[in-house]
Amino acid sequence: MNAPVSLQADKVVTFTDADAAFTHVLALYNDAVGHLRARFQDYARGESFTGRVRRFYPFVQVTVDHEPRVDSRLAYGFVSGPGTYRTTLTRPDLYAHYYRHQFQQLLRNHTTSIEVGVSDMPIPIQFAFPEGMHVEGDLPPEHLRKLREVFDLPDLAVMDDSIVNGTYECPPGSPEPLALFTGPRVDYSLHRLKHYSATAPDHFQNYVLFTNYQFYIDEFVRRGLETMQPSDDPEVQAYRSQYVAFVEPGDHVTFNQALEPGRANEGERVKRLPQMPAYHLKRADGNGITIVNIGVGPSNAKTITDHIAVLRPHVWLMLGHCAGLRETQRLGDYVLAHGYVREDKVLDADLPTWIPVPPLAEVQVALEKAVGHVTGLEGWELKSLMRTGTVATIDNRNWELRDYREPVQRFSQSRAIALDMESATIAANGFRFRVPYGTLLCVSDKPLHGELKLPGMANHFYRARVDQHLAIGMLAMELMRENGLERLHSRKLRSFVEAAFQ
Repeated sequence: MNAPVSLQADKVVTFTDADAAFTHVLALYNDAVGHLRARFQDYARGESFTGRVRRFYPFVQVTVDHEPRVDSRLAYGFVSGPGTYRTTLTRPDLYAHYYRHQFQQLLRNHTTSIEVGVSDMPIPIQFAFPEGMHVEGDLPPEHLRKLREVFDLPDLAVMDDSIVNGTYECPPGSPEPLALFTGPRVDYSLHRLKHYSATAPDHFQNYVLFTNYQFYIDEFVRRGLETMQPSDDPEVQAYRSQYVAFVEPGDHVTFNQALEPGRANEGERVKRLPQMPAYHLKRADGNGITIVNIGVGPSNAKTITDHIAVLRPHVWLMLGHCAGLRETQRLGDYVLAHGYVREDKVLDADLPTWIPVPPLAEVQVALEKAVGHVTGLEGWELKSLMRTGTVATIDNRNWELRDYREPVQRFSQSRAIALDMESATIAANGFRFRVPYGTLLCVSDKPLHGELKLPGMANHFYRARVDQHLAIGMLAMELMRENGLERLHSRKLRSFVEAAFQ
């Protein structure tokens, strides 16, 4: 259970301006982590401490004494009823736009004030260093052993997912959660993101693509680096100018030469790729496109989305390959998922399988438009290339080697038209974390009809389809960005009693 967040009452300040409230949060956080970093450096140099060194997360809270009356079309930005709502905050440098936006929504919807102060939830010493402090290499064994006697260390009791899972029980008299994640939970995922993706969380963009094949990454890198170069075509240059930089694992940054002529690259590419490398086509407003190669399997899909969710992206999409289950499908056909059979098992404890994972209209429409635009097909002709239907996700890659009559019967009863190992996991975690989601797959084999994924067949297929499929995914992201944030975040993702933050 998330521990209740108390506060230091003598340090609470009231604001009616979102920017002023954010500025105070930033000051409180910088003061806290600055003190922790300085004292840790003293500790690393061998200085003795007679007591504990502690600093605490800042908090924000609102108190509403009336039933809220807000635009019923809104999905977030308001509390569910009278009461006090509170959350701890971290990394205001990273979340500046996000925090300001959430504060503005609360002030607009409730005509109330925002209180900011210092909580009694300690900041773990590891989380005071955004890039990690690497204590194992910096401290002698004796200092490492006594670390917990001087500084606070991460505590799993205050960073679980009970709020997002809808299982959190607020202690009597305590404030209700204002956000889906506490400060420590956010910090934990920010550190894990760097580990898994080899890029800093600061580079992640609000529109995220997931894929399970390196071919897509290779094409995204080619497009990203090309976008950083000037073009003599005014239309092409206008498109490229919206993106300011391209980032690869190792935080290797290539800057847009049309915007900053002659600016040298920064950072070095990693010599060995991490488990789930991420690449970022960045915009100045953070609304660019990130792609992550999650590899194969639902475990990876859950792991990376568990952590990216704390960044509060506007949408994530799965672009991958699947087994076509229908005789009428051809290799290279697209599958737009509008439902999922969840046999991935990794999320059963967090989101029971009886909970439906609905399609989101704004995402579905954008994907269909993108397929039509890139392929040049529309209406009835588009149906010759793309089918909308149920995607089944399974945790056994070699399901074909069993007596497959039983799973085939289930898939047939569900009306599934495609089978993969990641899509339902990504969609279900999107539903769980209130992140809009979608799936567009490409048929790479038809195992029930003798067309297996074998090397020769696969190579020909990949060369013919990867470029087009990625172009569709990127265009869909840009279409959703143009439609606006309020339309993208669906009320389908919000529960009866919901945290106000997006």
